[in-house]
Amino acid sequence: MVPFLGPHDSLPPPESARRHPNGLLAAGGGLSVPRLVDAYTRGAFPWFSQGDPVLWWCPDPRLILPTDAVHVSRSLARRLARGDYRVTLDAAFGAVMRACAEPREDDEGTWISAEMIGAYEALHAAGHAHSLEVWHDQALVGGIYGVAIGRAFFGESMFSRVADGSKIALVWLAAQLTHWGVPFIDCQVRSDHLVQMGAVEVSRREFLCRLHPLVMAPGTGPWRLDDGLRPSQRAPRSETR
Repeated sequence: MVPFLGPHDSLPPPESARRHPNGLLAAGGGLSVPRLVDAYTRGAFPWFSQGDPVLWWCPDPRLILPTDAVHVSRSLARRLARGDYRVTLDAAFGAVMRACAEPREDDEGTWISAEMIGAYEALHAAGHAHSLEVWHDQALVGGIYGVAIGRAFFGESMFSRVADGSKIALVWLAAQLTHWGVPFIDCQVRSDHLVQMGAVEVSRREFLCRLHPLVMAPGTGPWRLDDGLRPSQRAPRSETR
């Protein structure tokens, strides 16, 4: 049986998560800021459909993206070099979350409900949830948001309203996180799109071992882009497009 948490119950050890469905750890408990901070610190995250109880997950394997090894295709490198956009941090957190929640092609719905948006906006106000925005003129055209604990960053979702909008956001975020000493972005579960960008799967045990010293480390400080930051625009030699 999956434990059902009361408001003051702690999450069970992440190693106790079920194999089927992969990574289901617990249900219930709400989405308070202390609960979310505790869950991410332990390597767990919430994911559930609107109207269902809160479900907590810690899957095995876990997908991570090394921040210093993001794959930049030739087409993306050309787009980065054009520089016809600007990038900001924490300038429009709520707008990024709502854009990530918008319906997408071949998508039956979104797990980013009004309850989730409210919970993560509270987490943002507490200094733990952050966003990176991509702008063209005055329009928000891409972005990504997630949670930062110590020197760990947990990516939650990203969106595009123009070609490569989310990829630009991911490349810039990885570059800034590298400067801050954040070694990888937690991408949670496998996505072909993220694997193409350089993400790799590791066992839950390895993920938790690597995570523990990161969440215990001092935080990155204010979320501002470093002066002169420029993400890598180099494409692999084997890339032909």
